[in-house]
Amino acid sequence: MDVTTRQLGNVLVVALQGRIDQATAEQLRLTLEPHIASCSVDAPLILDFSGISYISSVGLRVLMLAARQVTAQHGQMAIVGLQPVVREIFQISRFDMVFKIHESVATAAAALATPAT
Repeated sequence: MDVTTRQLGNVLVVALQGRIDQATAEQLRLTLEPHIASCSVDAPLILDFSGISYISSVGLRVLMLAARQVTAQHGQMAIVGLQPVVREIFQISRFDMVFKIHESVATAAAALATPAT
């Protein structure tokens, strides 16, 4: 799994490439750890899944723990670019109810910049 990051204003975009499974879930956890720790209302995080072809239950667990931490520290996080297979996995596991999911980085960044009502 390859990971790249870029700053888009106050939003950090973490782009992931490959598969998230037993072999890569720990790498994902370690990679996300510092970004999750610094995630806040004023410094939201976007996970770009447009390059992810598959995610297993182990990968979903990493995301669930990340979501809990972000919520506990009152941060904001969104996921973008779900491929059809990954979108189906999110729907079956109801992770589409846990995360803010957007089609693109631009729409996610705009939504995260809008104060919640």
